[in-house]
Amino acid sequence: MNLSFELSVEISECYDFNKKSLDKINENIWVKNQWPLVYFLQNDSKKVAYVGESTNFSNRIKNHLANPDKAKAFNQVSIIGSDKFNKSVALDIESKLIQYLSSEGSYELHNGNYGLINHNYYQQDLYKNLFTSIWDKLVENKIVSKSLQEIENTELFKYSPYKSLNENQYNSVIEIMESLTHKKSNQIFIKGSAGTGKTILATYLIKLLISDVSESYKDDFNENEIYEITLIKAFKKKYPKAEIGFVVAMSSLRKTLQNVFSKTPGLKKSMVISPAQTFKKEYDLLIVDEAHRLRQYKNISWRGAFKQCNEKLGLDDSGNELDWIIANSKHQIFFYDSAQSVKPSDIDASNFDKLISDKESIIIELKSQMRSQGGNDYITFVDNILHVKKDKKDKYISDKYDLLVFDSLKDLYAQLEIKEDKYNLCRLIAGFSWPWLSDIRGKTPNAIDIEIEGLKFQWNRTPDDWVSSPNAFNEIGSIHTTQGYDLNYAGIIFGEEIVFNPKTQQIEIIREKYFDKYGKQQTTDEDLKTYIINIYKTMMYRAIKGTYIYACDKNLSAYFKKHIPTYKKESKLRILPFRDVRPYVNSVPIYDIYAVAGGFSDLQIQSEHEAFDWVELPMNVSVTEGYFVCQVLGESMNKRIPDGSWCLFKTYSGGTREGKIVLVEHYNIQDSDFGAGYTIKTYHSEKTTTEDSWIHKSIILKPFSSDSIYKDIILDENDLEELKVIGEFIKILHT
Repeated sequence: MNLSFELSVEISECYDFNKKSLDKINENIWVKNQWPLVYFLQNDSKKVAYVGESTNFSNRIKNHLANPDKAKAFNQVSIIGSDKFNKSVALDIESKLIQYLSSEGSYELHNGNYGLINHNYYQQDLYKNLFTSIWDKLVENKIVSKSLQEIENTELFKYSPYKSLNENQYNSVIEIMESLTHKKSNQIFIKGSAGTGKTILATYLIKLLISDVSESYKDDFNENEIYEITLIKAFKKKYPKAEIGFVVAMSSLRKTLQNVFSKTPGLKKSMVISPAQTFKKEYDLLIVDEAHRLRQYKNISWRGAFKQCNEKLGLDDSGNELDWIIANSKHQIFFYDSAQSVKPSDIDASNFDKLISDKESIIIELKSQMRSQGGNDYITFVDNILHVKKDKKDKYISDKYDLLVFDSLKDLYAQLEIKEDKYNLCRLIAGFSWPWLSDIRGKTPNAIDIEIEGLKFQWNRTPDDWVSSPNAFNEIGSIHTTQGYDLNYAGIIFGEEIVFNPKTQQIEIIREKYFDKYGKQQTTDEDLKTYIINIYKTMMYRAIKGTYIYACDKNLSAYFKKHIPTYKKESKLRILPFRDVRPYVNSVPIYDIYAVAGGFSDLQIQSEHEAFDWVELPMNVSVTEGYFVCQVLGESMNKRIPDGSWCLFKTYSGGTREGKIVLVEHYNIQDSDFGAGYTIKTYHSEKTTTEDSWIHKSIILKPFSSDSIYKDIILDENDLEELKVIGEFIKILHT
């Protein structure tokens, strides 16, 4: 049964906000019938506003007019109503309006943030477009000017303390408030993986704690709001002039949050501080975001200043930023995820484990995924694939999250640009597999840092809020300029420092190709692998809508493609629905060279034809038993086969191979275009001849490329026994 109904919404005229207008306001159909409604108090000259909801607006507006602050601040009121509204819908619209108006910029919002919680209610999906309709009317009436998408991409919206919390987050806030007011614990730990809303919860909590609730009227609030207000009053009674600091270790994120606080009524830029700034005063409460990035006296560039902070507390070099925070505050709240520790300068997890295990510590866990539309399933998938825990047949398929592996960075960048034009905040991010030649503090600030497939990039030119900087799409960011930020789409480049070993079936790290000098000094190989895996995992958690992957190591790419769908270029070749396939009569199979990982020859003897896609050949090409199609990527044969070409091969069944282009398999082949084990090259044999016979002395697999980096692959007589010629090149079907 398809449930639907027409939803219309009305925004009333602007009534004067004074007692003389009460009779006129009471004649409004929604007010008169005591219908659930949403209202909007405003003052255009002062650019201030307030949003509320009510089922008895006659009483509500009298309460507002009796409040001297509101009577003085506002001079107009508008009413938003519909015959399809109920209490739950009104609450939902109210919370959304508060979220978006607080970040839109036309008005300074005078709402508190208590009671902001996502409301699930009956037939909620039928109302999903209603808020968009309301917002369009507000734009039409010139009350606001920015679109919803424009607002959603702003840092003020992403970190707003007016964000509606989910049930898990809201219950956590209540537990934190109860702990601060009624329990003895000095430390509260909020644990949660990337995307569970730790930073949002932190900003919400700070705004809540400093709220002025002295003039609150119970009739104005729902049950949730009343309880939060009770807890706020208890906190203020316990700490009448509470000193609260928001500690953010990462300088880029700290500056972003300082900007957000400077634009939020009641909050101050000076509340967002570095760990070293905790020495400035005695704090009642320090709230620490991304606590896993607090540092120790190891692999840092500012050792002198660090040592001085330790000395202030009588600590030696074993002292760390966690010690500073505990020493300089009465209570601490740590937002923590050990899996996002990405450098050896990050404090060892054992320091946190000791505090967490203390029986007096309060431990709260966030479980709901707030960032990725793939939800917790995507988070678990990424963790499993990077720790090689996936079943061979387990592949990520989702209609909610766009996850693809690309064989070509050019294709990835082109698709990312399409998403950038549509959504904005789509960025390339890479691991530290390239040195930072363009460091503006160095001698070559205009140098190219990263070049792949002719694409040339510099590392991010600014460390501060890089994701929103004007030229960000033309640059490549790192973990340090993206951790803690939200993107719409992320293009992740797995660099040459991370590879997949097909023999051990494990991901491995190449220390020599990792160029973050402070990220690898004084680390064991196992520790370095942990940091690098954490880096890529954290980067893969950045995006809301989708992640595109390119791996420099072809074996790693092949491993990913076993579990992640591969981007397919649009082709003139027609893939047949399997019901229409008549194998080797009207179609031939498509094989993926890059995903077979050691089993290519097995594909050709499988009887389960539905294991592959089958493609119809052009009219001028006869279908023949043993034919197959592969896409050839790379430039090693570009004088004959352009990069990305779809080519027809026939299974090799004997006969001379001299001078032919062949697809071969050999365990000792290392081809930069294909990864270990496979290559497409021109075949040449050098023979040793006797009176009665001849034997191969060596096989030379020759590139045919305009690029001189491609060299002959030479297999001597000791290697020849393992050589398999898989197929002979017939022709290019499509480029």
